[in-house]
Amino acid sequence: MYGKSPSCAGLLLLGVQLTALWPIAAVEIYTSQVLEAVNGTDVRLKCTFSSFAPVGDALTVTWNFRPRDGGPEQFVFYYHVDPFKPMSGRFKDRVVWDGNPERYDVSIILWKLQFDDNGTYTCQVKNPPDVDGLIGEIRLSVVHTVRFSEIYFLALAIGSACALMVIIVIVVVLVQHFRKKRWAERAHKVVEIKPKEEERLNQEKKVSVYLEDTD
Repeated sequence: MYGKSPSCAGLLLLGVQLTALWPIAAVEIYTSQVLEAVNGTDVRLKCTFSSFAPVGDALTVTWNFRPRDGGPEQFVFYYHVDPFKPMSGRFKDRVVWDGNPERYDVSIILWKLQFDDNGTYTCQVKNPPDVDGLIGEIRLSVVHTVRFSEIYFLALAIGSACALMVIIVIVVVLVQHFRKKRWAERAHKVVEIKPKEEERLNQEKKVSVYLEDTD
């Protein structure tokens, strides 16, 4: 007599139980979110991620671009085992892979920035079975010159304070040096004047004695 085959309901229940035991898979993306760079320079668009699953050959990375002034989304870069550069469009020959999947880094470098590169760059990572998760974004602003940030102002203030302290120390040392030099000169003059004064007194004394003897 043959055993009963498992029912569909039983298989479904088993699948639900296994799904409950399996952790929720989702890729976490980390980017700088806001970036500013000078026109004509190169910029690194940094994107890192974390994943429950180990990184393997199934990993895919997709970079896209949305212009600030509107328009359709444009392809920037794709990675799957090997990097794939765009064959046409604004980013042809201007973007290179600078990531290391083993270190969960999927960054790229954009060469020779132009003002029409202003916009939002999106970084999407899929690492099966981790295929869900938010897409990372970087809002790039291409400018003539980089504006001073609070860090620059803080560094400038600290540098100015240090320079002022050094100047004060130098001034104090110089003042003390000149005071010691002046005291030394005065002491030397006193030493020179004292023998002369004694000689003058001796001369006066001799004259006085001579006059007394004459009288």
